[in-house]
Amino acid sequence: MRKLFLSLLACVAGMGMAGAQTSDFPEPDFIGEVIAILPDGSTAKLEKETVQMRTRANAGALIVGIGKAKTKVVIETPEAAVRLDGSGPIRFVVKAVDNATDPMSIVNVFRFETTKKRRLAEVASASTFGSVKSNKLERLRFDACKYGESSYLLTLLDKPAGEFGITVSNPNHVDEKQTIVSTFAIE
Repeated sequence: MRKLFLSLLACVAGMGMAGAQTSDFPEPDFIGEVIAILPDGSTAKLEKETVQMRTRANAGALIVGIGKAKTKVVIETPEAAVRLDGSGPIRFVVKAVDNATDPMSIVNVFRFETTKKRRLAEVASASTFGSVKSNKLERLRFDACKYGESSYLLTLLDKPAGEFGITVSNPNHVDEKQTIVSTFAIE
């Protein structure tokens, strides 16, 4: 009960701080789109990336059939176009199918590992002896409030530097056609 009260209080405080600034912003056009609310009161639409899913097995699994396999989402560019300053509040308006679903169950904000050429995030790993570890994404915590007709106002609680992605799933459809990730970076 106390967590619910504190969450509601944070949501009301976030809306109070954002009040005049965010009430003028339209919702994103399409489900899954995300806009960042910048400190100066303007907005920036996050770049949407189509990801590739790659599954790789280690040498043991390939040679003798005993080992691990990992599945990762991969974006073939090294960094996001939208760069945010982590010293202030970081807020997003995320469009969903509706805003009646708990946003914690449909919105994921997660960190990418980066290389010189791409961004990667491990979504699952499994071994041949049956131990399956899924959802290994390093998620960022956020508070969320309903916003407009079918969106959420997210305020990040964690703001470490790095490359990040936001996905929005549709609870009404079991088989998502393709994974789309809205990307940003915190400096």
